[in-house]
Formats: sequence, structure tokens, C-alpha cells
Amino acid sequence: MLFDRVKPLDAILLTAQRKSLHRTLGAFQLTMLGIGGVIGTGIFVLTSEAAQKAGPGMVVSFLIAGFVCAVAALCYSELASMVPVSGSAYTYTYAVVGELLAWMVGWALILEYAVGASAVAVGWSNHAVGLLQGLGITVPPTFSNADALMAKVQLAFGAQATPDLMTAMRVGGYVNLPAVVVVGLVTWLLIVGTTESARVNAVLVAIKIVALTAFIALTLPVMNAEHFTPFAPTGASGMFGAAASIFFAYVGFDAVSTAAEETKNPQRNVPIGLIASLLICTIFYIAVACGAIGAIGAQPLTSATGALLAPGSAEMAGRCATVVASGALEPLVCSREALVHVLDTLNWHGIGRLVGLAAVLALPSVVLIMMFGQTRVFFTMARDGLLPERLASVHPRYRTPHVVTLVTGAAAMTAAAFLPVGKLADYSNSGTLFAFLMVAVSVLALRKIDPSRHRPFRTPLVWLVAPLSICGCLVLYMSLPLTAILVLPGWGAIGLVVYFFYSRARSHVGRGAIEVAEPDAYQGTEPSVPGTRS
Repeated sequence: MLFDRVKPLDAILLTAQRKSLHRTLGAFQLTMLGIGGVIGTGIFVLTSEAAQKAGPGMVVSFLIAGFVCAVAALCYSELASMVPVSGSAYTYTYAVVGELLAWMVGWALILEYAVGASAVAVGWSNHAVGLLQGLGITVPPTFSNADALMAKVQLAFGAQATPDLMTAMRVGGYVNLPAVVVVGLVTWLLIVGTTESARVNAVLVAIKIVALTAFIALTLPVMNAEHFTPFAPTGASGMFGAAASIFFAYVGFDAVSTAAEETKNPQRNVPIGLIASLLICTIFYIAVACGAIGAIGAQPLTSATGALLAPGSAEMAGRCATVVASGALEPLVCSREALVHVLDTLNWHGIGRLVGLAAVLALPSVVLIMMFGQTRVFFTMARDGLLPERLASVHPRYRTPHVVTLVTGAAAMTAAAFLPVGKLADYSNSGTLFAFLMVAVSVLALRKIDPSRHRPFRTPLVWLVAPLSICGCLVLYMSLPLTAILVLPGWGAIGLVVYFFYSRARSHVGRGAIEVAEPDAYQGTEPSVPGTRS
């Protein structure tokens, strides 16, 4: 039977106790972890992408994405309080609907965390290059983006040689070296596991909040109502398409649940961290989006023939280069550092540079949190025997899972080197939406299977909230670009091959070893969360 391997909740909790991670995080630290993972990913990185898809209607897109995340967060809160162990959606699915779907969720989480980290790294690169340019230091396009490479790939696969595509080939680059560097540095930091990174993360969160507050204070007073007209130039499909991309901006909150096993009083603190971080971030997102649109406008850009251009495409890059070369003001949808561009347009050049500096300082913390989440999911899967237990090895000196961190870092560096931020975000979303859907399914299933189990946090109106989460995830998934929609089944097919040819035969549950002896690879050690004292 394909769905007969379900790991009992009691066994999951016992296994976690035998190989437990160090519990040091409180509600405030979890909230800061959530805000650190959320704020920055969307506002600093994806504002231009959302504007190109929906125009001023991206305000509604933020609300749609925020609502889907809110109902998903309520489902996460119930399961995280009941099962306060590492692994996030993977662990919850394992306990309710079985090993096969749990494997697929864990496999999909690679898209969420590793690919998501790559997307943020590319966003950091855009701001770092812009900041250096403001200081008179020019980073050649050859080493700061891969637009020319993407254009050549499109032409090789039979794309029409439009003027915009040829412009991208002429002015674009071949590798995003700054993005590779920042992922490499974060990988090293995760391996070293500095004990002071909690304070560093709190400082970086404060920097982001101050920068966004300054942006709001300077842009909202000069809002022009005319910039909101037409409000939805691409219609409802455009707003839902932007919501599907913007969804990426919120997903950092679920990194909180991956730290449940390292949390003091997780039954209380995990729900607080999840919901508080999401609420704070949503308020900032709406205010910043309104300020950006009202200050300079956010209408989508079309090709010379009037066709709407796909954000992040080589054609889009070429068209933007043509518009700027004509002497016109660079549209918001073309900017690789949207908030800085808005402030520069309003002649707040100094504040704009400071906002850019805030992004350069703060976005690496988002990369770190996403990669941290990925390593903890891998750690848990290896602990269950579904991945080589070597991946769960803990460094004898630094007490961190260094092998899986190196693997994750190498994959993230490769993606960041060659793909644009928007495509990476959409690929990440396809995996995230699947994981969130399975969490909602698990909540409903567990209410039926084990209704008497103690639930420190109960999802309110669960028979309404969980179906809304399921429907919302499906709608946003179908609103993604076709390539992103196809990434999930393609990646899933690879995962199934790995599962049936390797993992299924080595599963501890499949071998009847639900409670397993502690492997030498991590015996007597505890991988610590970055940002805590061991």
C-alpha cells in the first residue's frame, strides 16, 4: 500500500525528544525570526514584478496573498503547537496522511526554501549593485545579471528575434556574481553558527522597519490619486497573477514553524510568532505599496507592438533599456531596486541610498533564514531515514548540520547565478503552495482521525478556515505563469524516482523502526538555530 506508512504523533514526539535540538527561542525571538524572514523578500525585491503584472491593482494583490497566508498560518499554528518538532509541513503530513505525501511535501519545500533563498540573493544583488553605482563604483552587467544569457537561451529554443530581445543580448550579462557571493557567505555563517546572530537578526529587523517607515512617511504625503488610474489595467487575472508572485513575500513566516523544536513553550510561542509576524508584515506591505504607487505611478510596460511583457523576461529587460536610452524616466516596473527608485524620483536621493543600504544590510538575513529552514527540513528527513543519514551529520566543532548546509548552499548559488528574481520567486511559490495546501488537509484529517488529542492552539472555524486555505492555494497556484505551474509536477516526478528507488526501502517507519537508535553522525550533539545561544 502506498499510503499505509503513517508515523504516529506520539512516535514523532518521542523521536524528537531523543534527538532534540536546543530549546532557547521565545515568542519575541520567533516573531523577529518571522519578520526577518518576511519583510524584505517582497517589498524590497518584488514590488516591480507585481506592478508589471497588476499595475496599481497590486494593492489588492497584497491583500489576496495576505489573506491566503493568514488562513494558512492558522492551520500551521494548530499543528505546530501539537507537534513542536523540526520539519514543518513535512512532519505534519507524515503524521496524518502518510510517508509518500510527506516525502512529496518535503521535496516541495526545497523549492520554497532553497529556490526562495536564491530569489532573495538576486534581489540583494540588485540593491548592492545600485548602491555601489551611487557611490561611483560600477559593476559590469556581465557579472551582475544573466539577461544576455537568458536571451540567447530563448533564441536557441526558437524565440523570435524581437528588438527587445536583441537589446537584452547587447546590454545584458551572463552571471549574477554578487548573488553567488552572498549565498556563499550565508552558507559559511550557517556552518559556523555564531551564537551572536540572534542580536544581529534583531538589529537587521529594526533596520528594515526603520527604512520602510521612512519610505512610508515620505511617500504617503505626496500621493497622487491619478496614479491609481487605471487601477486594474490587466484585470482580475493580472491581480491574481501578481498575488501568486507576491505570495512569496509572505512565506518567511512558516520558517517560524521549522524552529518549533528549538522553542521554549512552543504550544504558546509558535502561534504567537506566526500570527504576529504575519500581521505586522501585512500592514507594512500595504502602506509601502500605496506609497510607491501614489508617488510615481505603477502602470505596466508593453512591447513596441502593445503586448504586455512578462516581468523578469529578457524582452522586458530589453524594453526597459530602450525606454531609459530614450531619455524617459525609468518606470517603476523596470527598476531593480523599486523603493530606492521611488525616493530618487522624489529627489530624496540621500534617503534613497539609505533605504538601499538597509536592503543590502538586511536581505542577507532573509537568505539565512530560508536556508536555515531548508537545512532543518533535510535534517528531519534524514533523521527519518528518507535521506542519507550523512546529511544529518553535525559538525564536531560548530555543532551545525554542515553537510546538508553545503549541499543547500551549492544549489542556491547555482540558481541565483543564472535566473531572474521573478522566475525564482514563482518557482518557489509552486512548492510553497503545495506544502501549505497539505498543512490545511492535515488539520482537517487530524480533526477526524484524532479529535480527542490535546490541541494547545485550535484553528478557529476550522471547517471554514482550512477549506479557504486549500482553495486559496489552488487559485494562486493556477495563477502562476505556466512554467512555474509545470515546475511542481516536474520536480515532483524527480522526487518520486528518488523515493521509490532509494528512500522507501530505507525509511525507518517502513522497516518498523519508528523509534530509532541515535546515529553516530549526530550522537551527543545538537545543531543549533542561528540566532540562539547554545
